[in-house]
Amino acid sequence: MTSHSVPLTGSIVALVTPMHEDGSVDYPALRKLIDWHIAEGTDCIGVVGTTGESPTVNVEEHCEIIRVAVEQAAKRVPIMAGCGANSTAEAIELARFAKKVGADSQLQVVPYYNKPTQEGQYQHFKAIAEAVGDLPTILYNVPGRSVADMQHDTVLRLAQIPGIVGIKEATGNIERAQWLIREAPKGFGIYSGDDPTAVALMLCGGHGNVSVTANVAPRLMHELCVAAIAGDVKRAMEIQLRLMPVHKHLFVEANPIPVKWALARMGLCGGTLRLPMTPLTAANQPVVEGALRAAGLL
Repeated sequence: MTSHSVPLTGSIVALVTPMHEDGSVDYPALRKLIDWHIAEGTDCIGVVGTTGESPTVNVEEHCEIIRVAVEQAAKRVPIMAGCGANSTAEAIELARFAKKVGADSQLQVVPYYNKPTQEGQYQHFKAIAEAVGDLPTILYNVPGRSVADMQHDTVLRLAQIPGIVGIKEATGNIERAQWLIREAPKGFGIYSGDDPTAVALMLCGGHGNVSVTANVAPRLMHELCVAAIAGDVKRAMEIQLRLMPVHKHLFVEANPIPVKWALARMGLCGGTLRLPMTPLTAANQPVVEGALRAAGLL
C-alpha cells in the first residue's frame, strides 16, 4: 500500500470570505482574520471552501483570495486552498494557480450537481492528482451539499494515488470514519468536516478538524484538537461540551449565514453575504448570540 506522511494535524479553519457592504471582497479584513487565527493557534487556514462562499466568488476573486491568504500567512501556518469544481478542467486550473502562488495543499470536493458515478469521481480526482501532483490533494466528501457520495472503496482506491494525501469526511458518520481510519494507508490524513462529531473522529484516530466553529473559537478548537489527537478524553470533552451550542447553532441556517453574523457580532469582520445567501433572520440572531455567550465568546 502507498504510505504517506500526514501533511498536517489539528484545527483547520474553514475561513469565511469577508465582504464589504457592496459585496466586494474585503481583502484587508481577510488579512486581519489570518493574523488573528495565527495568533490564536489555528494550525492551518482553509480558504474558498463552502464557508468561504466559493459558489459565489468568480474565478478571478477565487484566485486572488488564495494569493492574498498565502501572502499574508507568509509560511507561518499552511494554507489549504479550496480548488474544487464540478468541472475537472476548472479544478485543475484552480489547483495550478494555488500551486503557483505557494499554497500548501488543495481541498477538492466531490463534484456537485452533476452527480458523477464512483468511477467518474475516481477519474476526476486521479486527473487532478496527475496534473498537479506536487500540490497535496485532500479529498472532500460532503454529500449533504454535493449530492454525490464518495464511497469507502473509492476513497481507498484514490488513497493509492501519489499526491492524494487525505480526506475531509463531512458526513458526520463516525462508523464511516472508523472504517477509513482502520483501512486507509498509513499516514493518509483523515479529517472531520463536521464540528459536532469531530471530537469523536479524532479520539478514534483521526488527524484533525476542518472547522466552521474555529472561525469564532480558534483557540478552543485548536486546544480541542490537540487534546483529542493525544487521546486526552477528559480535556477534549471539557472543551467539546462548552462548544456544543456553537457547533449546533452555527447551522441554524445554511452555512455560512450564521457564522458571518457571529463574526460581525464579535467585531471581527462585516456580515455581508452574496445572494442567494441572505442575512441571518431576526428570529435566529438571539439563538446564535446565546450560543456565543454560552461558550464564553462574547
